[in-house]
Amino acid sequence: MPRPEQAVDVTVTFLEMALPGASRPTPVFPAGSGLQHDKPPGAAALSAMLYRTVGGPYSWRDRLPWSDADWEEAVHRPGVELWTLRVGGVIAGYFELHSEGVMVELKYFGLTPAFTGQGYGGPLLESAIARATAMDASRLIVNTCSLDHASALPNYVARGFTVTRQINERRIIAA
Repeated sequence: MPRPEQAVDVTVTFLEMALPGASRPTPVFPAGSGLQHDKPPGAAALSAMLYRTVGGPYSWRDRLPWSDADWEEAVHRPGVELWTLRVGGVIAGYFELHSEGVMVELKYFGLTPAFTGQGYGGPLLESAIARATAMDASRLIVNTCSLDHASALPNYVARGFTVTRQINERRIIAA
Protein backbone atom coordinates (compact mmCIF):
# COMPACT_ATOMS: atom_id res chain seq x y z
CA MET A 1 0.00 0.00 0.00
CA PRO A 2 1.46 3.40 -0.95
CA ARG A 3 2.45 5.71 1.86
CA PRO A 4 0.48 8.96 2.18
CA GLU A 5 2.14 12.07 0.84
CA GLN A 6 2.65 15.51 2.32
CA ALA A 7 3.97 18.86 1.10
CA VAL A 8 7.10 20.18 2.85
CA ASP A 9 9.29 23.27 2.55
CA VAL A 10 12.79 22.39 1.32
CA THR A 11 15.95 24.47 1.00
CA VAL A 12 18.12 23.47 -1.96
CA THR A 13 21.78 24.47 -1.73
CA PHE A 14 23.98 24.67 -4.83
CA LEU A 15 27.73 24.30 -4.37
CA GLU A 16 30.81 24.31 -6.54
CA MET A 17 34.52 23.75 -6.38
CA ALA A 18 37.26 24.97 -8.74
CA LEU A 19 39.45 22.11 -10.03
CA PRO A 20 42.22 21.34 -9.84
CA GLY A 21 42.23 22.88 -6.43
CA ALA A 22 44.91 22.75 -3.84
CA SER A 23 46.69 19.45 -3.46
CA ARG A 24 44.25 17.09 -1.79
CA PRO A 25 45.06 14.23 0.54
CA THR A 26 44.60 10.75 -0.85
CA PRO A 27 41.31 9.39 0.48
CA VAL A 28 41.85 6.78 3.17
CA PHE A 29 39.11 4.24 3.69
CA PRO A 30 39.01 1.87 6.63
CA ALA A 31 40.70 -1.50 6.07
CA GLY A 32 38.74 -3.95 3.95
CA SER A 33 37.06 -1.26 1.84
CA GLY A 34 37.71 0.29 -1.55
CA LEU A 35 36.26 1.83 -4.68
CA GLN A 36 35.08 0.07 -7.80
CA HIS A 37 34.33 1.68 -11.17
CA ASP A 38 31.11 0.05 -12.37
CA LYS A 39 30.62 0.04 -16.13
CA PRO A 40 27.99 -1.06 -18.65
CA PRO A 41 26.18 -3.30 -19.04
CA GLY A 42 25.48 -3.56 -15.28
CA ALA A 43 26.01 0.06 -14.24
CA ALA A 44 22.46 1.23 -15.01
CA ALA A 45 20.75 -1.46 -12.92
CA LEU A 46 23.23 -0.90 -10.09
CA SER A 47 22.67 2.86 -10.20
CA ALA A 48 18.89 2.33 -10.06
CA MET A 49 19.21 0.05 -7.03
CA LEU A 50 21.54 2.48 -5.24
CA TYR A 51 19.35 5.46 -6.05
CA ARG A 52 16.45 3.75 -4.26
CA THR A 53 18.54 2.39 -1.38
CA VAL A 54 20.58 5.51 -0.67
CA GLY A 55 17.95 8.07 -1.62
CA GLY A 56 14.89 6.40 -0.14
CA PRO A 57 15.36 7.76 3.39
CA TYR A 58 15.84 11.28 1.95
CA SER A 59 12.86 11.34 -0.43
CA TRP A 60 14.81 11.21 -3.71
CA ARG A 61 12.02 10.92 -6.24
CA ASP A 62 12.94 12.34 -9.64
CA ARG A 63 14.19 9.00 -11.05
CA LEU A 64 11.69 6.67 -9.34
CA PRO A 65 9.38 6.33 -12.36
CA TRP A 66 12.23 5.54 -14.76
CA SER A 67 12.19 2.41 -16.90
CA ASP A 68 15.25 0.22 -17.44
CA ALA A 69 15.75 1.99 -20.79
CA ASP A 70 15.71 5.40 -19.05
CA TRP A 71 18.40 4.23 -16.63
CA GLU A 72 20.54 2.83 -19.44
CA GLU A 73 20.23 6.04 -21.45
CA ALA A 74 21.26 8.18 -18.46
CA VAL A 75 24.01 6.03 -16.97
CA HIS A 76 25.57 4.37 -20.02
CA ARG A 77 26.14 7.56 -22.00
CA PRO A 78 29.60 9.03 -22.57
CA GLY A 79 30.82 11.24 -19.74
CA VAL A 80 28.94 9.40 -16.98
CA GLU A 81 30.81 7.35 -14.39
CA LEU A 82 29.43 5.22 -11.57
CA TRP A 83 31.72 4.37 -8.65
CA THR A 84 30.77 2.19 -5.70
CA LEU A 85 32.34 1.92 -2.27
CA ARG A 86 32.57 -1.68 -1.16
CA VAL A 87 33.25 -2.83 2.37
CA GLY A 88 34.03 -6.51 2.71
CA GLY A 89 32.36 -7.07 -0.66
CA VAL A 90 29.15 -5.25 0.36
CA ILE A 91 28.19 -2.02 -1.40
CA ALA A 92 28.34 0.77 1.18
CA GLY A 93 27.84 3.84 -1.00
CA TYR A 94 28.29 5.38 -4.41
CA PHE A 95 28.77 8.44 -6.52
CA GLU A 96 27.71 9.24 -10.05
CA LEU A 97 29.63 11.86 -12.04
CA HIS A 98 28.35 13.56 -15.20
CA SER A 99 31.01 15.30 -17.28
CA GLU A 100 30.10 18.06 -19.71
CA GLY A 101 33.14 19.82 -21.14
CA VAL A 102 35.19 21.36 -18.34
CA MET A 103 32.39 20.97 -15.79
CA VAL A 104 31.55 17.81 -13.86
CA GLU A 105 28.39 17.40 -11.83
CA LEU A 106 28.37 15.15 -8.80
CA LYS A 107 24.87 14.02 -9.71
CA TYR A 108 24.31 11.50 -6.92
CA PHE A 109 26.32 10.72 -3.82
CA GLY A 110 25.64 8.85 -0.63
CA LEU A 111 25.93 5.88 1.65
CA THR A 112 23.56 3.01 2.21
CA PRO A 113 21.72 3.18 5.54
CA ALA A 114 23.85 0.41 7.09
CA PHE A 115 27.06 2.41 6.52
CA THR A 116 25.87 5.92 7.35
CA GLY A 117 27.67 7.55 10.26
CA GLN A 118 30.69 5.22 10.17
CA GLY A 119 33.31 7.56 8.68
CA TYR A 120 32.94 6.64 5.02
CA GLY A 121 31.33 9.86 3.75
CA GLY A 122 34.45 12.06 3.83
CA PRO A 123 36.73 9.61 2.00
CA LEU A 124 33.99 8.81 -0.51
CA LEU A 125 33.53 12.50 -1.29
CA GLU A 126 37.32 12.97 -1.56
CA SER A 127 37.32 10.10 -4.06
CA ALA A 128 34.62 11.79 -6.13
CA ILE A 129 36.62 15.03 -6.15
CA ALA A 130 39.79 13.16 -7.17
CA ARG A 131 37.95 11.38 -9.98
CA ALA A 132 36.44 14.67 -11.25
CA THR A 133 39.92 16.19 -11.24
CA ALA A 134 41.23 13.23 -13.26
CA MET A 135 38.46 13.89 -15.82
CA ASP A 136 40.20 17.21 -16.63
CA ALA A 137 37.36 19.25 -15.19
CA SER A 138 37.93 22.80 -14.07
CA ARG A 139 34.76 22.91 -11.99
CA LEU A 140 32.79 20.42 -9.92
CA ILE A 141 29.20 21.19 -8.97
CA VAL A 142 26.70 19.52 -6.67
CA ASN A 143 23.46 20.33 -4.93
CA THR A 144 21.95 19.08 -1.73
CA CYS A 145 18.78 19.88 0.15
CA SER A 146 17.39 20.04 3.64
CA LEU A 147 15.85 16.57 3.18
CA ASP A 148 19.31 15.00 2.76
CA HIS A 149 21.37 13.63 5.65
CA ALA A 150 22.31 16.32 8.19
CA SER A 151 26.02 15.73 7.42
CA ALA A 152 25.67 16.27 3.65
CA LEU A 153 26.13 20.04 3.50
CA PRO A 154 28.85 20.15 6.20
CA ASN A 155 30.72 17.36 4.36
CA TYR A 156 30.69 19.31 1.08
CA VAL A 157 31.85 22.52 2.75
CA ALA A 158 34.57 20.69 4.74
CA ARG A 159 35.96 19.29 1.47
CA GLY A 160 36.26 22.74 -0.13
CA PHE A 161 32.95 23.33 -1.89
CA THR A 162 31.50 26.82 -1.66
CA VAL A 163 27.81 27.64 -1.58
CA THR A 164 26.80 29.55 -4.73
CA ARG A 165 23.09 29.94 -4.02
CA GLN A 166 20.10 28.61 -2.14
CA ILE A 167 16.47 28.39 -3.13
CA ASN A 168 13.37 27.42 -1.19
CA GLU A 169 10.72 25.21 -2.74
CA ARG A 170 7.79 23.07 -1.79
CA ARG A 171 8.04 19.33 -2.45
CA ILE A 172 5.70 16.42 -2.13
CA ILE A 173 7.23 13.56 -0.14
CA ALA A 174 6.02 10.32 1.37
CA ALA A 175 4.76 10.88 4.88
